[in-house]
Formats: sequence, structure tokens, C-alpha cells
Amino acid sequence: MKALVALAALLPSFTTTISAQNNDRAFEVARQIDIFSEAYKVLDTYYVDTLDAQKVIRTGIDAMFSSLDPYTEYYPEDDADDLKMLTQAKYEGIGSIIRMQKDSTVIIADLYEGMPAANSGLQVGDVLLKIDNKDLKGLKTADVSKLLRGEPGTSLMLKFQRPGESKPRTVKITRQSIKISAQPYYGMVNNTGYINLHQFTNDCFTYVRKAVISLKEQGATSIVIDLRDNGGGSLEQAVKIVNLFVPKGEKIVETKGKVRASSSIHETKDTPLDLNIPLAVLVNNNSASASEIVAGSLQDLDRAVIVGRRTYGKGLVQIIRELPYNANMKLTTAKYYIPSGRCIQEIDYKMRRADNESGKSAQAEADSVFYTKNNRKVISGKGIAPDVTVKLDTVQNIVMYLSNDDVITKYGTKYFQSHQKPASVQDFALTDQDFEDFKKMVIESDFKYDKLSDKQLSRLKEVAVFEGYYEDAKAEFEALENKLTHNLEYDLDRCKKDICKLLSTEIIKRWYYESGVIQESIKDDPDLNKAIEILNDKDEYNKILGIQ
Repeated sequence: MKALVALAALLPSFTTTISAQNNDRAFEVARQIDIFSEAYKVLDTYYVDTLDAQKVIRTGIDAMFSSLDPYTEYYPEDDADDLKMLTQAKYEGIGSIIRMQKDSTVIIADLYEGMPAANSGLQVGDVLLKIDNKDLKGLKTADVSKLLRGEPGTSLMLKFQRPGESKPRTVKITRQSIKISAQPYYGMVNNTGYINLHQFTNDCFTYVRKAVISLKEQGATSIVIDLRDNGGGSLEQAVKIVNLFVPKGEKIVETKGKVRASSSIHETKDTPLDLNIPLAVLVNNNSASASEIVAGSLQDLDRAVIVGRRTYGKGLVQIIRELPYNANMKLTTAKYYIPSGRCIQEIDYKMRRADNESGKSAQAEADSVFYTKNNRKVISGKGIAPDVTVKLDTVQNIVMYLSNDDVITKYGTKYFQSHQKPASVQDFALTDQDFEDFKKMVIESDFKYDKLSDKQLSRLKEVAVFEGYYEDAKAEFEALENKLTHNLEYDLDRCKKDICKLLSTEIIKRWYYESGVIQESIKDDPDLNKAIEILNDKDEYNKILGIQ
């Protein structure tokens, strides 16, 4: 009783302290806003040059947002299309992806199947010259993109040059609302059903459910969901997709924020589609947010084997808030926690290390151990670690340079224009002669690339000269330089497999669009092959998931 009386006596002073703290904070916020506003007014009045209000204030806003987490962002009215693309996977335009070549011309780099650009006959590799008589020479891709976008139903006249033709072409294209498919492909790989999910849009659950039903009807005895390079999206859709494979009433995600409205619990609400079919999820370093909710919750509930590489580590929830004059902000309001109780948010998100590890202390890691339903150990604060890690071969330097070079696009155009469409993606394959033709094109194009060995040798020579060792080792340095001399044809042959993969996806997208690219990419996919191997080995599958 005495304790209660003492507590009651303390409550008024405690409440007064909290109130005072809130008042102090409110005053400080108002004070800082007044200082910022007055500082700009003084600059605008007395600064020697006339200020661009939009530019200067935007710089201040950008600096403010940059001091926060990477996902809290400001979107002025001019960037409304970018926000719509981010949140709804749609925009208004013609349905193409453009890029600038080394000669500063803008080309069609990709097309969306069934959209106005593709339906009008445009092809990958076409060089854009004019839009409604506006010359595009010297414009950046962002400027050209704005000219291509517009209200649905409006039209534009596009003048373009097709490679291999002497005269430009002109075509009228009517803009429409462009919806990017969240699930561009699903199909069978032997007895395993494969589903590729690119983004968690507001309707992706419907597509995934349809895919699972279709694959089971085709005889699938197991399912692989590919979430590699999926940056996330709708949390609600992620929960509904998990619900396809786990019972009704399971807690999947809990969000915790500063205000009550930001805190919530998301449980499965529907009868599952299949509780027993063996399941694997593919992830990599670019799998984030909603992808990590799906992979992490299925891992915590021991419902799926996770295969690939550690995920990005984005355990923060964002909402969109409107601002004056049609501006918007995307801001982080909460962290989310998956069934084991862990948060997958990367601790070092402001200073991520190249190896995607957080650099936490061993003690901190020990303090963040959680356990799955079957008592398997999982770690908080470092993304989702796969149950089975697949290490990929190192991509050679020349392949990286080729992937960003115009010669790949030009060869794809040449091949497309000189070959018949294959009956299916599975029927397509480059021949040895095709590769020889490509090598010839690369050599004739005067393709250049920096070899890391050359750079490192040059640095070593500088150090040797500085320390006085170079003259004694000059003969050895010269011998090594001769060994490391560029041999383009040799390097191309050495990386033939990876280069042919690049060429194949570049070519096949011209006939079969994004769906074809995915089908081509999984023909010899280490992650998918490993997942299928595990799914076909019941004992190994159960062992990984701790199923007795």
C-alpha cells in the first residue's frame, strides 16, 4: 500500500517532466524552422546574385533527407511519375526502356510486350531522332523519357533510325497507362514449378496464386519462388503470398513504430492453398523488404528452404505522405519483425561494407540470436541468411565491360535482323560460328577495356620506384608486363560461356521480351539447380528444415 501511495505521489511530477520535455522539443522544432526560414529570406534579399528558390530550397530539403535512413525520400511534383512507378509499378507512356550509347545517341534498350512501343513496330536498337519535331540530339535520357511520357490517349510522332537502313522512319504512337508485370514468367522445370516474382505490386498475390494452381495442374511436385533482385513493395501482398503455404492465423509480420498508427500485427487470414508441397525460395543481395518478409517468414516457420546469397537487409516500413503543391514524401515509420521475433534490418545501412556484412561485434551478434519453429538458429539485423549458400563464379573484367558496351546491342540487332524467330526460347542456342562472328565484330569495333592486372602492376611499379627497388627488379617487371599484354581474342575465348549468356539474353528479348529473358537465364542457373536438387531429395530437404 505504501508503495502505491509513493507511486501516486510521484506521478504528477513525472507527468510534468514529460510535458516539459514535449514542450521543449516543440519549441526547438519551431525555433529551427524559424531560423531556416529567416536565413533564406536574408539570402534572397541581400545575396549578390538572384537565387533560384526551387533549386536552393530543394538543396536544403535533400540535405535534410540525406541525414536520415536511405529510404526516406522527397518527391516534388515533377517526380510524380517516379513515385507512381515505385509504388504501383505503372506510369503513363509508350512502354519502353531507353539508354544512351557512347556516341550520345538514345536508343530503345528494351520493350514491354503488348505495349504501344512494341505494338507500333519499334525494335530494340532503334535510334531515336525526334519527338514531335523536337530534335533529341544532345538531350539526356531523362529529358527524352519525359517527352515520351504523357497523359493516356495523347499521341506523339517519333522519328527514328533503324540500324542497317539508309532512311529514318516515323511512327505515330498513342500513350497509355503502362503496367509492369510483377510476375513476368512461370513454368515447369522438369517436375518443379518455377515462379519469378519481380515486385510486390498491389495485385501480385492474385498472379502468384494463379501460377501455383496452374503449375500443380501441370504436375509440379515442388515449387521454387524466385525473389532475386526483387526490391519489395506491398507488405500486405507479401503476407497473402506466404498464406498460400502456411495455415490461417499465423503471425507473419509485426511492425513497431513511434506512433500507435505505425504499429500493427499482420496474420494469415485465409485457408492456405497447399501446406505440404516442398518449397524453395531464391534470394540474393538485391532481395529486399517484402522479399525478405516472404523469405524470412517461410524460413522462420520452417516452410521453405532459402537458397542463394544473403539478402539486402531492409526491415523498415515506409508510407507515402502528401505535401503542399502536389509534392510527396516517402518516410520510414516503423521496423518490422518476422515470426521468430527478429528484425532483418541491416545495422550498418548508412555505411554498408562491400561484402554486405554489417561489421557488428561478436557479442552483439550473440545477443541477436533467434530460433525458428523447429528450433533452428537465425540471426537478427543482417538480412536473411540462406539455408543453402550458392557461391557464384567471379565475373571476369572483360565480361563486365562488354555488358555495358554498345557492341552487345549491335550484335543483338544484327542477329535479330538476319535470323528467323526460334519456335521457343528452349529451342534457341548460339552456335560456335555465331560466337566467331561476334568476336570479329568486337575486334573491328576497337573495343577497349581496363585489365585489373595492368592497374595493379602499374601501382606496384610506382611503389617499387618510390622505395628504390625498381632498377634491381626491372627485368622481372618487363617480363611480367609482356605476360600481361592484352590479347583480346584470347580473353574473349576464355570467357566464352559468360559472353554467350550475355548475347543470348540480348537476342532473345527481341522476340520473347522479359519472359524470354527469364527463361533464357534459368537454362543453366546455379541457384535454381541447387534448389531443385534439394527439393528432389526428401531427406536433405527435411534435414535442412529440421523436420523429424
